[in-house]
Parts: sequence; C-alpha cells; structure tokens
Amino acid sequence: MVIPELIRPYWDKFQASIGVDVSARFYSASYFDGNEASANELAALILAGVKRATAGPLCVYEASQTPLPEPGALSVVTNWLGEPLCIIETKNVMIIPFDEVNEAFAKREGEGDFSLAYWRDAHWAYCTRACQPLGIMADLKMQMVCEEFELIYIA
Repeated sequence: MVIPELIRPYWDKFQASIGVDVSARFYSASYFDGNEASANELAALILAGVKRATAGPLCVYEASQTPLPEPGALSVVTNWLGEPLCIIETKNVMIIPFDEVNEAFAKREGEGDFSLAYWRDAHWAYCTRACQPLGIMADLKMQMVCEEFELIYIA
C-alpha cells in the first residue's frame, strides 16, 4: 500500500521514533465508520486504549478489492478530516459469521456498554448501511472480518 502524502510527515516521525523503516507493513490511513461524529468518537476510544478491535463485513472488502489486514500490519488512524492521530498494529484477524462474534470480541471493540447485545445492534446497523450500496442484504451468517489491534504510537 502507498502511504498518502498527507500522512507522510506523521509516518516519518513514527519511523524516526522506532529507528526502523517499516513502510512495507503500512496497511491504511483512515477513520472508523462513515460519519464525522462516530469517526471522531471511535478515534477517541482508540486513543484512550478502550477500543482494541474492529469488525466489518467481508463483502465490503471483496467489493472494493481491499486486501484484508494481516497480523503485523500498521495503520494510521485519522479523525474525520483525515488528520493522523495514532498508529495501530493488527494483532489478529478472524473471519467469522456475524452471529458467532462473541462477548470477548464485543468487549475488545470497546463501544457502548461493551456488551454483545450492543455490538450486535450497532454492527447490524453498520452492516446494513455498508452492504446496501452493494445490493447485498445483511444476514446473521454474513462473514465478518474481525480485527484485533494494539495502539503503538501517538505523537
């Protein structure tokens, strides 16, 4: 993946702090979710160390031909305006049906009350919105890309 020019100064500062060129591990630079309030709220949860996982429908990755994250991948989390806030490292990626996501994963997502019920409600709404433009109906057996990550850098 190519490191966007807007992100390059932040990325270079990160690499200088660790003394190693890890550009080959760059995965993405983006915000979470599709609206400003939620994107900035989720970024704040990551910065606070509360949010340590994310999930999205596999069909969205496939439709956009986006490679799946892999352990060791490094991503720059931005706010809604695209300003870099931190860097996360992917630790684990699981592809599992929506209805098999468990309480432990929901808690790692760090949203709402950390419950599986909250996770299911919030992610059902998200998956429905994300799948609709693809002409795909969300269902309980849809495959989810469940990524666990660690916050590794804040400048």
